[in-house]
Amino acid sequence: MGDIEITVVSRKNIAIRLLYTIFFLIVFEILKTIIQVTVLFQYIYLFITTSYSRPVKGFSDRVTVYAYQVLRYITLNENTRPFPFADFPKEMDPPDPEASFK
Repeated sequence: MGDIEITVVSRKNIAIRLLYTIFFLIVFEILKTIIQVTVLFQYIYLFITTSYSRPVKGFSDRVTVYAYQVLRYITLNENTRPFPFADFPKEMDPPDPEASFK
């Protein structure tokens, strides 16, 4: 028979994780607003110049990776606390070189 490791979780640790989760829920709401503003800015920029802003594209990519990390943490799918408790994420996957409008 295999060894089964039982982990006992204290209510104190659950409460601490809950407080971090509440903090990151607020962070996630702010991230949603930042993403919405960058999307609107990018489309306004695109309409005016007919090309996208590379800096905004890179920034929005990193913000979405960060939002993903926050979601994984608050849904108990990851134990590493996201930024500001860890480094701000880099790109997860390289973005497509050009946006398609077909």
